[in-house]
Amino acid sequence: MGEIEQKPTPGSRLGAPENSGISTLERGQKPPPTPSGKLVSIKIQMLDDTQEAFEVPQRAPGKVLLDAVCNHLNLVEGDYFGLEFPDHKKITVWLDLLKPIVKQIRRPKHVVVKFVVKFFPPDHAQLQEELTRYLFALQVKQDLAHGRLTCNDTSAALLISHIVQSEIGDFDEALDREHLAKNKYIPQQDALEDKIVEFHHNHIGQTPAESDFQLLEVARRLEMYGIRLHPAKDREGTKINLAVANTGILVFQGFTKINAFNWAKVRKLSFKRKRFLIKLRPDVNSSYQDTLEFLMVSRDFCKSFWKICVEHHAFFRLFEEPKPKPKPVLFSRGSSFRFSGRTQKQVLDYVKEGGHKKVQFERKHSKIHSIRSLATQPTEPNSEVPKQSPKSASLTFGEGTPSPSGQSCQQGKELKVSAEESGSHQSPALKKSPPGNTLADGATLVPQEEEDEEEGINDRVQPRKPQPPQPSTGSLTGSPHLSELSINSQGGAVPATATVTLSPNLSPDTKQASPLISPLLNDQACPRTDDEEEGRRKRFPTDKAYYIAKEVSTTERTYLKDLEVITSWFQSTVSKEDAMPETLKSLIFPNFEPLHKFHTNFLKEIEQRLALWEGRSNAHIRGDYQRIGDVMLKNIQAMKHLATHLWKHSEALEALENAIKGSRRLEHFCRDFEQQKVCYLPLNTFLLRPLHRLMHYKQVLERLCKQHPPSHADFRDCRAALAEITEMVAQLHGTMIKMENCQKLHELKKDLIGIDNLVTPGREFIRLGSLSKLSGKGLQQRMFFLFNDVLLYTSRGLTASNQFKVHGQLPLYGMTIEESEDEWGVPHCLTLRGQRQSIVVAASSQAEMEKWVEDIQMAIDLAEKSSGPTAEVLASSPPDNKSPDEATAADQESEDDLSASRTSLERQTPHRGNTMVHVCWHRSTSVSMVDFSIAVENQLSGNLLRKFKNSNGWQKLWVVFTNFCLFFYKSHQDNHPLASLPLLGYSLTIPSEAENIRKDYVFKLHFKSHVYYFRAESEYTFERWMEVIRSATSSASRAHVLSHKESHVY
Repeated sequence: MGEIEQKPTPGSRLGAPENSGISTLERGQKPPPTPSGKLVSIKIQMLDDTQEAFEVPQRAPGKVLLDAVCNHLNLVEGDYFGLEFPDHKKITVWLDLLKPIVKQIRRPKHVVVKFVVKFFPPDHAQLQEELTRYLFALQVKQDLAHGRLTCNDTSAALLISHIVQSEIGDFDEALDREHLAKNKYIPQQDALEDKIVEFHHNHIGQTPAESDFQLLEVARRLEMYGIRLHPAKDREGTKINLAVANTGILVFQGFTKINAFNWAKVRKLSFKRKRFLIKLRPDVNSSYQDTLEFLMVSRDFCKSFWKICVEHHAFFRLFEEPKPKPKPVLFSRGSSFRFSGRTQKQVLDYVKEGGHKKVQFERKHSKIHSIRSLATQPTEPNSEVPKQSPKSASLTFGEGTPSPSGQSCQQGKELKVSAEESGSHQSPALKKSPPGNTLADGATLVPQEEEDEEEGINDRVQPRKPQPPQPSTGSLTGSPHLSELSINSQGGAVPATATVTLSPNLSPDTKQASPLISPLLNDQACPRTDDEEEGRRKRFPTDKAYYIAKEVSTTERTYLKDLEVITSWFQSTVSKEDAMPETLKSLIFPNFEPLHKFHTNFLKEIEQRLALWEGRSNAHIRGDYQRIGDVMLKNIQAMKHLATHLWKHSEALEALENAIKGSRRLEHFCRDFEQQKVCYLPLNTFLLRPLHRLMHYKQVLERLCKQHPPSHADFRDCRAALAEITEMVAQLHGTMIKMENCQKLHELKKDLIGIDNLVTPGREFIRLGSLSKLSGKGLQQRMFFLFNDVLLYTSRGLTASNQFKVHGQLPLYGMTIEESEDEWGVPHCLTLRGQRQSIVVAASSQAEMEKWVEDIQMAIDLAEKSSGPTAEVLASSPPDNKSPDEATAADQESEDDLSASRTSLERQTPHRGNTMVHVCWHRSTSVSMVDFSIAVENQLSGNLLRKFKNSNGWQKLWVVFTNFCLFFYKSHQDNHPLASLPLLGYSLTIPSEAENIRKDYVFKLHFKSHVYYFRAESEYTFERWMEVIRSATSSASRAHVLSHKESHVY
């Protein structure tokens, strides 16, 4: 019986803090000598379907043959690939790299060995080389053709459109249809031809390298990406399929994944004859047995699958190649098989540390040859991005090229390579680069700190690496049900970055010269050194107007993602279950889809203009493109035609809430959807996003008009666009205020227990927050909710949903308020005297007390002006002293214990634990409706560098500020945030000299022991982040707010 056991020792898994391991391929280390003797010729079928013959010593281990293939291709990242062949029992197996070739391939002359992708990383952006991504793209193409990569029609058409773009270039309908007629990429392709052509039209300007990247971005989200199914049966005899991936072992029924066992949960893998055994780690919350057993076709099948699992676990989870077991003295027990080669971490480190020459390779069908971007001077830390070289006249293979794996076999007499096919059918041949000029990367990996209590554990183990793009903001929405291989769930992801030099024809920020901008070429999430960051700033426009225009682009990306929550994710979920009436569907989705389509094109225009502004053409010499007003004016005028859809959003919100009120099934359905990671805000908030976006445009245009003098070329267009958007905002302003109040009432209703009629006509929300109520037992924490007619006080329940139980209510009609600190001897104390009941409350600070006094007094004045006392909110109000206080020891959780659960988006309770109500409860603060209104206007998105208190390095993240919270993403293409940081109660300052930050544009956030530093890219973005975050961390007085705003909710 063969077995492999994961030993829970430090350093045995990625992410362990001790002993990061030593690469087995350190620079200068010599590979083992290749055995001499008789040569044997082995045919290798490449991924482009060509065949090459390799002559190697027959006694040589399998690694010699794999190194020979990688050396022939000049493939640096060859460790992701493997060689497979049918053995003597016609079972397809992987070539063992340690065993002699002659013992594995019995009849080499009659066997064709296939060179294929063996290890599919969780994120294709971890593939640093363009050639590697090209080979992965060929593998995807093969899997599509052979039916291994199953997907829906939309995803298949999108994949093929990227393949077509890579092979024949830009869209030409006649050429497209002719090419599709000659090439069959998928069975039943004819039915998809129109959709393929339609998608291909969207890829104009995309280079073959970019197409590869986009292809892999789509493919990696498919459930069957990189999956090889192995037939088996469970204990009940049900036919299933087993597979292994970077995450762990997967179980399929047909092509549907029904279960997954993450590597972190697996303690031991073994096989005994035909039985494959998985031993799990103990888990009290799991219903699975400790050991799972699966029956496979034969012992050979079982052992083959076990070997694959061993290799995947070692490659993705270990720091270094496992050491061989000592040979037993008397007899052996179990298999001696072990993983041989570099782990993924070692591959990433090797590529990062090595300075690789630019090498050209030939694409079989593409009109354009490619050039690798990895160069010799480590001046730019971004990892290599897809770029094409001019077409070269000839491509030759130079003998003696060092093996990229560091352990190549000897060249010359002992190893000969001959091509059986030539010309256009030749596999990627490469021009050898001259030796020398290989410098190690000066940048170092920055370890994550373990003090980030405000975020989930998944954020702490998150690697820093370039981010995958999406074909376009809306390209993937055709398949919203695609499973996501998120790095959060991988457990064994490896931090890595690569340092490269850009060739002279590439811009410093890896942007393409084409005016059509690919998301791939935008900022990537990887660390930068100080000199590089400073150099990057100097290469970009320093005009304030440029950064204002860039803010339009970054916030538009977030807005499109918010629209996709409705148009893609919610619509897809609704279509699977019959929980929503057809009338409601027809009211919501047809009014959001035109907006999504319009803003997708709007974003492309903005990014195209920014590309020209940044100087990637000669147009910037004339200054014709250093403006944004004309683009804004054109699109805002076009937006007026969508006003009918905007008017419908308030109706859709009311209709949805009424339908939820009348249908328990729909209520549960919407509540379940809100638990999905992609729905990072309350669902009804997304319905109001289009109205909020109009206010953002207005703010941006106001800043542009202030920035430009009247003589500026962009002033007139900005002024005209501002007039247009101001008119639209004025028309929708009343509706917006009404809907924000309605949305907030419905959201509060979810957090309260014991209220039947909170949402009633005429009721307006004013403030919520934590106050201490004085009773016979002393001060007890209570959550207060102030409306324009009543004041409710509640306590946090001990239910699973963590909702707040109403203890009492005070009608505001006839209420008086007075400060009573001296009377009770309690700081910041107030006495609220109603007509039937009086209570004494204390605020956490003088500022909090002043806010409550101001708002309660205003609410009393509003109630006095109304017709008279209002009806009771509750049918019966239980007295507060009826039972002991609910705030028992179980409820008095520490801030540190609660922070992770309430802010981590990975661990959701049945009801959201990170709503604004819970944040106010834990941080003893309050927030008003005016604060919410200001927060709606102060939304911001963009890249920031983040550093913890005790760390040295900076991590680049895509950050979205909304709803008093910072949401952190790996990149702007991600569908859901890694973690969140609610800002209420935090202090915003600039680091002092003693903190030794010594960087420009840095601000500091701290609350108790939690300290975070953030760096912005420019003075303008620094000021903007300070402005919007300050609005969340410190509420302005009502008098100041009312003087600043034209109108408010009251």
